Amino acid sequence: MTKNTISHEGIVQAVTDDCIKVKILQTSACAACKVHGHCSAAESKEKIIEVRNNTPTTHQVGDKVVVTMGKEEGRDAIILAFVVPFILMVGVLCITLYFSKNEALAALLGIGTLFPYYFFLYLIKDKMTQKFAFRLEQ
Repeated sequence: MTKNTISHEGIVQAVTDDCIKVKILQTSACAACKVHGHCSAAESKEKIIEVRNNTPTTHQVGDKVVVTMGKEEGRDAIILAFVVPFILMVGVLCITLYFSKNEALAALLGIGTLFPYYFFLYLIKDKMTQKFAFRLEQ
């Protein structure tokens, strides 16, 4: 594990010819704190991560593994999922409000802009799955 990777320990849930499903426990920074049980800010969630596998694997259900992704890939995924749509929505909102002076129309168009954006991401999901792929650490 290097400084340029994001890694999570997990347990193999399912193994198929081309995919390994790994359950990880995603925790917030304060979930690891000693007093997190007495604080409402601490949270953790179980997530299932799909790791594409093109080679035969020796992993079996119940094995403990470490899944990794490059920090740059993670950053790019965050930008595509949250930053770009936010900028797009606020930009359309401001432009519409400037020209029409109608707040309701501006709000609807701002939110409505997200539908084609996320539909576009859905159309290119196979390409994104290849770019933002988790790997099993050996």
